[in-house]
Amino acid sequence: MKLIVQIPALNEEATIAETIQAIPRDIPGVQSVEVLVIDDGSSDRTVDVAWKAGADYVLRMSSHVGLARAFSAGIEEALLLGADVIVNTDADNQYCADDIPALIEPIRKRQAQIVVGARPITEIESFSPLKKALQRLGSWVVRRASGAEIPDAPSGFRAYSRDAAARLCVVNTYTYTLETIIQAGRKRIPMTSVPVRVNTVTRPSRLFRGIREYVSRSARTILRVFVIYAPLQFFLTLAAIFALPGLFGIARFLVFYVTNGGAGHIQSLVLSGVLLAMATILFAVGILADLIAANRSLLEDIRARELLRASRQSASVVPLRAAKAAENA
Repeated sequence: MKLIVQIPALNEEATIAETIQAIPRDIPGVQSVEVLVIDDGSSDRTVDVAWKAGADYVLRMSSHVGLARAFSAGIEEALLLGADVIVNTDADNQYCADDIPALIEPIRKRQAQIVVGARPITEIESFSPLKKALQRLGSWVVRRASGAEIPDAPSGFRAYSRDAAARLCVVNTYTYTLETIIQAGRKRIPMTSVPVRVNTVTRPSRLFRGIREYVSRSARTILRVFVIYAPLQFFLTLAAIFALPGLFGIARFLVFYVTNGGAGHIQSLVLSGVLLAMATILFAVGILADLIAANRSLLEDIRARELLRASRQSASVVPLRAAKAAENA
């Protein structure tokens, strides 16, 4: 089994070396552990420090593309490098790398294909009471949207099997954490969670400037992903919101029509007609969106098969090259 630990990094020269050096290179059941750093357009010495600290690969983005796209680029690169399991961790050394063996254990035992590290949220001193409450609320919303029992959805410390990684396709440009869980839940990819430890926080998060921005962006992400992967359910719910008062208004008009001829209640009938028209339009949009979603699912399956084929080819070519190099030596 080949494990690649990928580390998205943006101007992390102060912590990237410690993060890389903390990664265990000898894990039971794992033949090789390699480190892939994704440089998201850093303007400092992140790349140089990463090489000196022992990174096996550095993938340099052409410019700053954001965490979600850097994560996706790293996943594809790790697959092309022949990874059987991919672990993602943060470059600020937030997560305890000694927990990587526990993180990949459910994948090694074929109990899950995605494992999310659950931080001890209530024990993290750097988290304010408000942030702790919002973390729990956000995780609850993601559990409802994905159908998966993941207690710490925003955690970036997670492991993916090769098959699961190939099937994920992140479309959000902000963060991958919430989207990948909801997407995996909708695709019926087995997920689980294991408790992990955290290190002392060395700096505030750079992903958002404040709680308000975090809540706003996370809410938009969850809503967008839900619309993308459950469009029929979303639009049918909206259609029902319009249709129910419309039907009630028509029923009310009919009652008055039977009792006193409906005089003076034409406005209710007009409003009900408008509401039912809106419900019909939303229903039609839901049908079209569901057809588009089915087509996107086919495209994602094709992409996953191509990535897996390339990954298997890489897994067979790399040992062959190593053997030939040994013979020539």
